Amino acid sequence: MFMKHIRYLLMAMVCLASSAAYAQWQWVDKDGRKIFSDRAPPADVPEKSILKRPGANDLSTKSTAGRVNAAASAPVAAAPQVSGVDKELLDKKKKAEEAEEAKRKAEKERFQIAKVENCARAKQIKANLSSTSRLFQMNDKGERVVVDDVTRGAELKRAQSVIDTDC
Repeated sequence: MFMKHIRYLLMAMVCLASSAAYAQWQWVDKDGRKIFSDRAPPADVPEKSILKRPGANDLSTKSTAGRVNAAASAPVAAAPQVSGVDKELLDKKKKAEEAEEAKRKAEKERFQIAKVENCARAKQIKANLSSTSRLFQMNDKGERVVVDDVTRGAELKRAQSVIDTDC
């Protein structure tokens, strides 16, 4: 039983020690990047660029540069807001979207051209099938065979369906 209490005590001490490790400083450097550290920022970092300090609720906390923790009492809105947006990444994404849109547009144009060509072919085939002259086609053996009325009617229907969809 005594060992249980010691175990609980050790776990509590570990938890308390680890909470001190979470003490983080946060500031914005001269290039506008957010910096996170467990150490205070260099002395050349202006007070307004410090966004977060460890123990921010304790007004007596001082940084290593000797500055009083005025940020704890100052409103957070006074700190510069840095967006986490990467402009290069946004530019690449925008270019990729534009390229994709151009690709879709080109595909749509090709589809429209194919539709117009199919329409013209179907109209020509329908005109040839509608004529009263005899039509011939080649069979599997390469022999010339006269197109009968049933085949002519089926081909006319197929040509008309293409005309209906593509014209």
